[in-house]
Amino acid sequence: MELKKSKEANIERLRLPIILMSSLFVGSIVLASFTFRSEFERNNTLDKAQSDGDTVYEEQVEDQPEPETPPPPAVEAPPPITEDVVEEENTEEIPPPAITPPAPPVTPGPTTPPKVELEIVDFPDVEAGFPGGAAEMQRFISENVEYPQTAIEMNEQGRVYLSFVVEPDGKITNIEVKRGVSGDLDREAKRVLRKMPKWTPGEAGGKKVRTRCSLPINFTLQ
Repeated sequence: MELKKSKEANIERLRLPIILMSSLFVGSIVLASFTFRSEFERNNTLDKAQSDGDTVYEEQVEDQPEPETPPPPAVEAPPPITEDVVEEENTEEIPPPAITPPAPPVTPGPTTPPKVELEIVDFPDVEAGFPGGAAEMQRFISENVEYPQTAIEMNEQGRVYLSFVVEPDGKITNIEVKRGVSGDLDREAKRVLRKMPKWTPGEAGGKKVRTRCSLPINFTLQ
């Protein structure tokens, strides 16, 4: 009996796909083994690197010396500024001493004899008097007295006693108030006496002398 081959039972048609599948399977296994090995080696490498890193860090920490604080930089002080003082020699020339010519001799001229003040005579032989007599003197006083306004307001009245000297030429000097009433009336009495004309000088021993006289001046309000 002749055996007939069926197309469905032809194994040759399946060989190539089986080979491909087998190759794919084997390749997958090989790839998986490599992948697992690489992952395993990578993990081991990381663990080792971490362990080594910790060790090195610890060693560095242990062996690293403490940093020393550097000393502050030395500041160099600048040298003091010194000025060179140049002493100048005194070149000023001393002038020669001035020669003063001798003073010419003084020719003595006419000398004026010192004025000798005459003695005041209190009781002369001839008394000094107002020209024209006592009545003329009273008329002069009444015409020249100016009653001070303040004395009028203060109702000041009285008699002022004056002392004075009649010189040999008739002038009146050395007027003094022997007894006064008030400042205003005393000043007015002296003013009137200085305004009087020259008196007739007194005489002693036939010569005109300085004579001391006294005079009262009345101030009366009417």
